[in-house]
Amino acid sequence: MALLLINSYVKAGTTDTIYNASLFGIKSNGTTLNTTSIQKAVDYISEKGGGILRFYVGRYLTGTIELKSNVTILLEEGAILLGSTSIYDYNIKEPIPGLLYAKGAENIAIRGKGVIDGQGREVAYNLVDQIHKGVIEDPMKYDRPDNKRPHCIYFRECKNVNIYGIIIKNSATWVQTYDQCENVVVDSITVMSTTFWNNDGIDIVDCKNFKLLNSYINAADDAICLKSHDKTKRNENVEIRNNVARSSANGIKFGTVSAGGYKNIRIVNNKVYNTLRSAFTIATPDGGIVEDVLVDSLYAYHTGNPIYLRIGARWNDQRTGVIKNVTIQNFYAEITEEKPDAGYEIEGPVEDNPRNISPSSIVGLKNMIIENVTLRNIEISYPGNGNPNYAYRGTSAKELSGIPEMEAAYPEFSQFKELPAWGFFIKNARNISFENVKLIARNKDYRPAIVMDNVTGSSFKNVRIEEPGVKKKNQIVRNNSK
Repeated sequence: MALLLINSYVKAGTTDTIYNASLFGIKSNGTTLNTTSIQKAVDYISEKGGGILRFYVGRYLTGTIELKSNVTILLEEGAILLGSTSIYDYNIKEPIPGLLYAKGAENIAIRGKGVIDGQGREVAYNLVDQIHKGVIEDPMKYDRPDNKRPHCIYFRECKNVNIYGIIIKNSATWVQTYDQCENVVVDSITVMSTTFWNNDGIDIVDCKNFKLLNSYINAADDAICLKSHDKTKRNENVEIRNNVARSSANGIKFGTVSAGGYKNIRIVNNKVYNTLRSAFTIATPDGGIVEDVLVDSLYAYHTGNPIYLRIGARWNDQRTGVIKNVTIQNFYAEITEEKPDAGYEIEGPVEDNPRNISPSSIVGLKNMIIENVTLRNIEISYPGNGNPNYAYRGTSAKELSGIPEMEAAYPEFSQFKELPAWGFFIKNARNISFENVKLIARNKDYRPAIVMDNVTGSSFKNVRIEEPGVKKKNQIVRNNSK
């Protein structure tokens, strides 16, 4: 596959010349604002043909630094790049500001065993204060600033990017975003960002040839997130391998903004735990085309939902969304009855009630069918305990027709509230294949395991359904399906 040919050589700098930060008068005392000094160092190294700017042990306070071509930031163990708490020390006039920012740069890197600490909560509160006082104009959603919070890393239209080994923590918003970049390797990093809202761990936006490897991501919002903001672009040739993720939202997610699409995405040998929403979800409500996706060896523990595939029609501008050619194999999940992220610093919201525990779902629209989905070597353990006296959804044609389309709604596994299955609910789909699938209800549930509505071409091979206390029950219900 083309994905496996992504160059692993990505290395910043045309020379290995090392420049110590102290050469440029950069102070490590944690109180001196070093923005101008660090920017001078980056500019100087780039103008000299490239090299490495090395930070030794210390706390280096700074605002926005624009990384230039052929420059590597090396954070030695014990070095902390500390974001200023004043919003005016960031490039807030840019559409998307960042602590470490780059646009159109090539051969850039951030490496080492050091830390980038965005001090995001303090930055965000400072921004909120300025908005409330009328000094800064910025839209507010749920009393959260919408546009001017800085990312810890924001790179756009960059080529040959390498992020290796570092720790990134406490972002004011999305932790790191790579937007329309090419040939990117993010390897062996640690993300700890649960101090404020909208803390996506990593956002991969319309990138080509991207690898996320061997990393640990703990985020208040979606942990590993692929997005498509430009309808003329898409994520293509992306590999997500050997990572561990925890989230108060979704573990690994496509969307929500999905204007262009995703092609040739490989997600291999990852773990998700204590995650409020879905372990894996594809959401394309904005006309995006999702095709050729492989999820292999994904293990999810103590999560709210296993799998959610959804086509919607929110901002699609009359375009037809597509999800096709998706294989999910060697997948194991344990779904919890209690709130999976209870006790974390930032918890996700309580899901809409009344409802019983939601199943995995594959839900298209009548005019936008999800097609060619293979579920192979799957084992999912659900709580069961669905109680018809608490919330009820039956499986008759009339009752199933009462499930709303919700085409313009924000796509989330719980959006329909009560669904009529405890294992899988599949609607408006074609060619759905179950091969060696085991579905376990740990307690008796009033609902059947699998319900299909307007599905053609489904196949079942070696499907096992376990539910205690059940002797005769139709566990696979079809309506208007062949």
